[in-house]
Amino acid sequence: MRIKRIVSQTIKELTQLGRDRLTLVLALGLPLMLLLLFGFAASLEVNQINFAIQDLDRTPASREYIATFERTNKFHIIEQGADVKVPPLLDRGRVNAGLIIPPEFARDLQRSDRAATVQILVDGTDANTANIVRGFAQATTNEFVANLQGNKSPAVSLQSRLWYNPGLDTLQYIGPGAIALTVTLFPALLAGLAIARELEQGTILQVYASSLTGTEYLLGKATAFWLVGMAEVLLVNLEAWVFFGLWFAGDPTPMMFGSSLYIACGVFWGMFLGSRTKVQSAAIQAISFTAFLLSLTMSGYIYPVANIPNPIRLLANLIPARWYILLTRDAYVRGVGWLGVWFPLLVLSLLASFFFFIAWRNLRVMQLKE
Repeated sequence: MRIKRIVSQTIKELTQLGRDRLTLVLALGLPLMLLLLFGFAASLEVNQINFAIQDLDRTPASREYIATFERTNKFHIIEQGADVKVPPLLDRGRVNAGLIIPPEFARDLQRSDRAATVQILVDGTDANTANIVRGFAQATTNEFVANLQGNKSPAVSLQSRLWYNPGLDTLQYIGPGAIALTVTLFPALLAGLAIARELEQGTILQVYASSLTGTEYLLGKATAFWLVGMAEVLLVNLEAWVFFGLWFAGDPTPMMFGSSLYIACGVFWGMFLGSRTKVQSAAIQAISFTAFLLSLTMSGYIYPVANIPNPIRLLANLIPARWYILLTRDAYVRGVGWLGVWFPLLVLSLLASFFFFIAWRNLRVMQLKE
């Protein structure tokens, strides 16, 4: 294997890519657009919950209870009063939840033999939002009860401290994951299309006639698209610094090293699929599904991988994005460094080696000299 042949193949691929200005712009520009979309459109926060209150008690105690909900920034009370009917509002989708304060609410508060009872009706169409709304309502009720107790010390005082993300900023969670997803598709897609196009158009015969070996052919093409992928990594990180205000919380070198492995995984996987499908349209579909959709759903970008059912969860371990997201979140949020992310780096190294092997083995059918 000669390094000069690999370099020549790399220069050839970069030259062809540079002549196709549209493809080059899309390869470098679309990840930036996707990062903005994922970063600003995806949010786990639930604010301004449309809320209705039916107050059947109409006493100072019930009004103070309602005021506790009004003082929060989570609930948007659109209707309140004795005549408000919560179920019809839920049926029409005007509110996400409703509070019903029964008669004699204030009297029950003064009694020691029973607790005052209220009812919260929550739209359970979106189970995640419903659980969050229920938690906010419970927390608001607890605050009201604490104010009633005055200066009485509770039996248990819980003091919590949030590590890594004290402000519970959703962007600190979404942003690093979005960085991983935006550089997932295009390196694999460009590499796969380059292989499929040569097989589909028959220009692969020029490689057959040359003295280029299969390993040199594979490494030459992979290096070109690996460089494009690393350029995408640099650009999306710059965009995250400028638009999202993200910055490294600790040692960024594990993420930098992991980025090179992650892009290599995508490139080798794309070349494998391109050589197997041999048709550009089929390669686009195969790479879009395996490199992007699986990464979106099984990488832990939105919800933890532990929530995936066990048989399918095993497949998630073969998704490079599942491990790369751990590196980006450590670099931007946790800041632990090598000690905390050595295992994801090891897995990415093994995956990159495996994808290289299957791509190399599949290219051997081209009958190139080894």
